[in-house]
Amino acid sequence: MYRFLALLASTQAGKDIKVDLLKLNADMVEARFIRRLNRFAALVDLDGLETEVHVTNSGRMQELLVEGFRVLLRPVASNGRKTAFDLALVDLGHTLTSADARLPNSLVHEALAEGAIPSLSGYTSIHREVTYGESRLDLALNGPSGKCFVEAKSVTLIIDGVGLFPDAPTTRGVKHLRSLGRAVEEGHRAAVVFVVQREDATAFAPNDAADPNFGEALRHALDQGVEAYAFRCHVTKEEVKLADRLLVKL
Repeated sequence: MYRFLALLASTQAGKDIKVDLLKLNADMVEARFIRRLNRFAALVDLDGLETEVHVTNSGRMQELLVEGFRVLLRPVASNGRKTAFDLALVDLGHTLTSADARLPNSLVHEALAEGAIPSLSGYTSIHREVTYGESRLDLALNGPSGKCFVEAKSVTLIIDGVGLFPDAPTTRGVKHLRSLGRAVEEGHRAAVVFVVQREDATAFAPNDAADPNFGEALRHALDQGVEAYAFRCHVTKEEVKLADRLLVKL
């Protein structure tokens, strides 16, 4: 069954998204990456000073967080925070990459609200952060045809043009897929949307080398009737756009 869904996705790739974007802070600050301190903190060279910044992504991102790489920082209000900046973008030379794992949720939400993803259109209301089964899922759509639960995943790793998720084992990701599968079994619609936060991807695939359990869970979820979509983004200093739909390779 999942092979049929993958074939269907390939025939629609590049034709299923109009345009959506998320504006970035106009006052982005340039720095050079030094090293990661822990999952949520890194050290950068900002105007010659070693400065700690917040990393809004718990993934490994080893291909992005490389010493010497140019990074763009988003200033944030203090509100008692230890750091004054979020690490927003990484310059790979040929493309900018968004390092913020929070963006895909908002990008997909905005696109759905504007009816920009035809495959997931026709719903009259959208709710964020909805608990279903053992998971807290990103979105729940409601409409005349019923409910659709949607989980958005951030993808930053690309190998040979293929966006891969995850870049490290994710028990949470597997749990989300189980909950989506349960939703389908209980009569609802469910989908997982992989958002590749850079523009040099031509396809998406589960990263079986990093987490075979996730790949197995994804294929099982598709066999249950869960839908899988993938999109790449166009990323600039000013905005992140949800761009072309990608082939899902299984």
